[in-house]
Amino acid sequence: MEFKDSKKYVAFLRGINVGGHHIVPMAELQNELINLGFKNVLTILNSGNVIFDTTPDKTENLEKTISLKLEETFGFTIPTMIREAEIIRELFSNNPFQILKITADTRLYVSFVRENNNPNLKLPWNSADHSFKIIARWENIITSVLDLSVSKTPKAMEALANFFGKDITTRNWKTIERIVGKL
Repeated sequence: MEFKDSKKYVAFLRGINVGGHHIVPMAELQNELINLGFKNVLTILNSGNVIFDTTPDKTENLEKTISLKLEETFGFTIPTMIREAEIIRELFSNNPFQILKITADTRLYVSFVRENNNPNLKLPWNSADHSFKIIARWENIITSVLDLSVSKTPKAMEALANFFGKDITTRNWKTIERIVGKL
């Protein structure tokens, strides 16, 4: 339920609950966002995906507010990317992967970047071994495909960071599907 004079957002937290490092329990994360005054706070999976409603604001302001609060609470920096829920719905509706042949070895990724770095990168871009392809960029969202049948030790995230900087966070398409199912 959206409240009058509120807007729905999705926050993507980077680098939490990975390999036993930077542990952030989802119940505590949810409580901290409620303490900030956000409504209808819902966490998705354990990897730092949060849906919430709040008074409309610039995403940069919300990112800063959440990051500062979480660093104060958990004791380490948690980079946060926020997108309006409508942008995530639109991405899902336009499914950039729908024309691809998907196999058991195919991994579909959506990366969120803060700034439109490297705007001249010609897309689609393929890695030298063709195991990784960056297929599109839209609204500071990068979509990419990884083929594990070509390479078992892909450098996909490294390639993304080289092109778009380290201020990036990535989710697989199934996570995006789950998020949209809760919007």
